[in-house]
Amino acid sequence: MYFAALLTLTEDGWVTSDTELDDVETLADLIGLAREASPDDDPVLVFIEQEDAWFGIVRVEGEEDPRIFVSDGAAAARSSYGEILTKELLGADRDDDAADLDALDLDGTEDGEPADTEDETEEETEAAAGTVPAAPVGDRLILNDLGLSEKELLALETDALTEITDALGASEVLETVR
Repeated sequence: MYFAALLTLTEDGWVTSDTELDDVETLADLIGLAREASPDDDPVLVFIEQEDAWFGIVRVEGEEDPRIFVSDGAAAARSSYGEILTKELLGADRDDDAADLDALDLDGTEDGEPADTEDETEEETEAAAGTVPAAPVGDRLILNDLGLSEKELLALETDALTEITDALGASEVLETVR
């Protein structure tokens, strides 16, 4: 079972709405929902969680390219909505206009900085081979400017959306749609 919500940061604070994913078949559909939620180009966060197996965040701001984070690439890839996100992150079925895979920071290092651990090297190898790593994938700094650091994001396990919205000051509005 999935839980999905849209959170929009307006000048008056966070506004949320329950999100029906029934009509979402592609990442473009998901981004369209997010853009509809903010006609003023305010930041919109789309949260998707599957029963504590994985969670994903898509951040959309105006016409900028979306930023995506998935807590466990392998678990997400085994589900319909998670597959939408991991395909984008790992470059499957991308066209020439898609963002450069290196910009997604799959290994957690800065551009040109060598990977420090064996796990990160394995993750790079899995991504290059087309398999999905059983680890976080995507933009680890997706919520950094909103109050949740990379370290805090990577430490989340169960009930991650509650912890994220607590850190963002949006827990009360999220509870209205739970």
